[in-house]
Amino acid sequence: MAAASSASPAACRSPVARRRRRERALGLLAFVGLADLADEEARNLPYGKQRLLEIARALALEPKLLLLDEPAAGLTAPDIVELVQIIRKIRDHGITVILIEHHMDVVMSICDTVTVLDFGQKIAEGKPAAVQSNPRVVEAYLGGAAAA
Repeated sequence: MAAASSASPAACRSPVARRRRRERALGLLAFVGLADLADEEARNLPYGKQRLLEIARALALEPKLLLLDEPAAGLTAPDIVELVQIIRKIRDHGITVILIEHHMDVVMSICDTVTVLDFGQKIAEGKPAAVQSNPRVVEAYLGGAAAA
């Protein structure tokens, strides 16, 4: 963990410090595609844009690993496409992403490795295509009739 900053509270309120924080925030908003909404209050953003703002807030902490729990839940199809692009950008910037998601199209299009749980027990792990065709996964998620 990084050591606490020795900057005084007054230094944190300086015009230079405020300008740096604003530039950083604007950069993060641009990264997630929200630069044009920078002056809008978060509560006034559509749901999908609020989710992107949540990701920008998490990125502000400069994580090495980012856990996203059901980021596509409740999103429209266009919002999901945008979300997938942003998650790829995050990964391409060297941040490890752990994705917990039930939208299989999202999982299969983003993930390098997929782990499948059934009632808390790992039943499969590997490349997306291999996991998707795994008989135990098919049985657990589509049922015996679908596997036949």
